[in-house]
Amino acid sequence: MATDIVVPTLGESVSEATVAQWLKKPGDAVAVDDPLVELETDKVTLEVNASVAGVLSEVAAEEGANVEVGALLGRIAEGNGAPAKAPEPKPAPEAAKPVEAAPPPPAAKGAAADTQSPAVRKLVAEHGLDAGKIAGTGKDGRLLKEDVQKAVAGGAAPAKSAEAAPPQETGQETGQETGAREERVRMTRLRKRIAERLKEAQNTAAMLTTFNEVDMGAVLELRKRYRDSFEKKHGVRLGMMSFFTSAAIAALKELPSVNAGIEGDEIVYRNYYNIGIAVSAPQGLVVPVLRNAETMGFADIEKNIGALGRRARDGKLSMEDMSGGTFTITNGGVFGSLLSTPILNPPQSGILGMHKIQERPMAVDGEVRVRPMMYLALSYDHRLIDGREAVTFLVRVKDYIEDPERLLLDV
Repeated sequence: MATDIVVPTLGESVSEATVAQWLKKPGDAVAVDDPLVELETDKVTLEVNASVAGVLSEVAAEEGANVEVGALLGRIAEGNGAPAKAPEPKPAPEAAKPVEAAPPPPAAKGAAADTQSPAVRKLVAEHGLDAGKIAGTGKDGRLLKEDVQKAVAGGAAPAKSAEAAPPQETGQETGQETGAREERVRMTRLRKRIAERLKEAQNTAAMLTTFNEVDMGAVLELRKRYRDSFEKKHGVRLGMMSFFTSAAIAALKELPSVNAGIEGDEIVYRNYYNIGIAVSAPQGLVVPVLRNAETMGFADIEKNIGALGRRARDGKLSMEDMSGGTFTITNGGVFGSLLSTPILNPPQSGILGMHKIQERPMAVDGEVRVRPMMYLALSYDHRLIDGREAVTFLVRVKDYIEDPERLLLDV
């Protein structure tokens, strides 16, 4: 009895997926929970596992096919896998056949091709010679075996084949690269959805970006001072994201509209802080969500961000990992970006952009000093957030980062 493999429930508002890759092929033995096939939705890539042990007997949806929830992907039959193929019997030896002589080459003057003997034609073909260029000494210019042997000994030029013909003029310079200069690759469902959402944000929100800069000296000094002891105690490195996540949450509590969203003709104020962390994964940009981040300390933030990042790189993010965000942080600085204008992640109303730390001369207490500076950017939906609130939010983040003890003391 065969067991159907069907498309599982994909999550809220997701009804269709694309078959990305079969991990087993028909005839393969499978155990319970073995991954069988990868499905790609517009949010995540997920694996469908075997519910029973047996043999993958049928693939009903090939790679690249679009399938809906509940659709048949394949079947698992009872058994232990396809038996090894028996070696194919060798054909019975046939009676020896004479080697067919090559068709006679064109004859030259005094050497009629139709007067060559089979032995001569065979010898000419074996050495790749042009019979028309060999002088025949037989009657009426007939080509003899001895004539061919003398030509071989004398190093006669071989006949030119079609493959050896000189290249035809193409109108292009010699040495110019040939072959396909373009490659067309089908856009993945995730990439299409990313494109749609980014364009949706530009089309629906009154998006505006405000900028500020922050002196990273205090955070860098704090990390240097406690890096080893923090990692020894918590088993995770003290990174930048814990500082910026904590600073953003503190600023969001003061300015709740930045954590709010528009639904129809209503504003939804959220009293929880699910912070999306933008991650560049192999399959594209994804934004897994750090849920209830306001309840986490620095160590928990770092651990959870690390776990989400690993799942993103391995294509193991679930729908729950990707949904419910209220505010997003993106760090283009890891790629060397000095300044950018991040695009909103709908239906959120704000996104904080971090950038590269760059040493620059700054005026400090009337003196010019070289300081590690970072540009910050806040893109926001001007339909909901006024300029005063946006600027104040960014100033608050700046204050917390330049004086990180305030985060610990909650002042």
